[in-house]
Amino acid sequence: MNASGELVLAVAGGAIGDGRTGSVVAGIVALAAVGLGALARARAKGRLGGGPWPAGGTAAMAAALLAVALGVLHLATSTGGFGTGNGRAGAIVAILLGLLGGALGRAERAARSTTPGSR
Repeated sequence: MNASGELVLAVAGGAIGDGRTGSVVAGIVALAAVGLGALARARAKGRLGGGPWPAGGTAAMAAALLAVALGVLHLATSTGGFGTGNGRAGAIVAILLGLLGGALGRAERAARSTTPGSR
């Protein structure tokens, strides 16, 4: 098999682990997006200090975008239905968590832009 064939196989989830690998990776990225969004939201509301990294909302939205993209990619390339062990339900949960993380990151950016003296 040539290198491009192996890359296609790896993206489709065929060469790396079992069928759940793609949804697990998407889920981990989605949980990171939710965590970053929650921390950024708490920082924007003044519950935490300013911290050394004020761009938490942007990082949460970027991680959320990646999580949603990975979840959709896994759903598009997986075969079988629910209960077959291929990670379809995990990919859907990752998409939902990614959307939540993106919403938290966007809310932080909106709160920061309306706070006087935040720029």
